[in-house]
Amino acid sequence: MASTEADLSTVRWYGSSYSNGSGGDCVEVAHGLPGVVPVRDSKTASYDGPVLVFQPRAWSAFITALTS
Repeated sequence: MASTEADLSTVRWYGSSYSNGSGGDCVEVAHGLPGVVPVRDSKTASYDGPVLVFQPRAWSAFITALTS
């Protein structure tokens, strides 16, 4: 299981290109952390807001299922 103790204080968050122009109503994903893929709701985005942390394999399978 992926660690939920990843340091997210310096990660750069990326929103979907399908998001509306103001960045609302989408999820944001942070890249570059070894072994974890952090995901958050852009409507509640802040350094102390809720973040789901996935293993890369699980996140990849999720994205593949969405785009199939």
